[in-house]
Amino acid sequence: MSAENVPCPSCGATHDPQAIDAALKTCPSCGYHYRMEPMDRIAYIADPGSFVEFSANLRSLNPIDLAGYEEKLSEAEKKARMKEAVITGTCTIENKNVVLGLMSFTFMGGSMGSVVGEKVSRALLKGADERLPVIIYATSGGARMQEGIFSLMQMAKTASAAAELDKAGVPFFIVLCDPTTGGVTASFAMLADVTLAEPGALIGFAGPRVIEGTIRQKLPEGFQRAEFQLEKGFVDRIVPRKEQRALLSRLIDLHTCGCGA
Repeated sequence: MSAENVPCPSCGATHDPQAIDAALKTCPSCGYHYRMEPMDRIAYIADPGSFVEFSANLRSLNPIDLAGYEEKLSEAEKKARMKEAVITGTCTIENKNVVLGLMSFTFMGGSMGSVVGEKVSRALLKGADERLPVIIYATSGGARMQEGIFSLMQMAKTASAAAELDKAGVPFFIVLCDPTTGGVTASFAMLADVTLAEPGALIGFAGPRVIEGTIRQKLPEGFQRAEFQLEKGFVDRIVPRKEQRALLSRLIDLHTCGCGA
């Protein structure tokens, strides 16, 4: 964030960026959750120094030879300071071993192309093979259309990997961040044992404007926000960032029961 005071999109209060950072990138006045990058999340979720990345060298190609796609990837890499829209690794949370995946909306809207699908699938399968609980922080605009049918195939691949994790009896936890939409919502993001969400996160398949244009009706206030989805049963609990680490640790305890998972 810039050095100037930042106005909150929710309550309008202005705060020094350092105060927002200290509050885990939330508004100190009203708790509004700003979008957050994966490395910042790792800093408050994982035990210090415990995160070890895997699948780090996977890079997207241009499977349908779309003009300009390589340039977009290069720009996204510089902007997000990541090689792809998801980072995966192992870490400990309160001394409990887990597989952790975190998506970045800054990298091409967190879109799921072949590499994102592969990295998410590898994370889920690693959890199944090594009997490690899997936690994924999801944020995405959906499938990466620059890869055509190859991006849509990732929905089936990640869903299949989630099924293998379930078959192995290893817990899977999702945290839905703003926004989580499209093919990510329609695949692995809705297949966890426990589905958590950050306050105010937009969660759905098609966006509100698309739905309104299709049904030609005005949608209710707060439609597709985390609070709405909690009421409708798509989300199990809304969890502010300051509470996430402790809750995830507790969920790991409750779902492993010392049974070796």
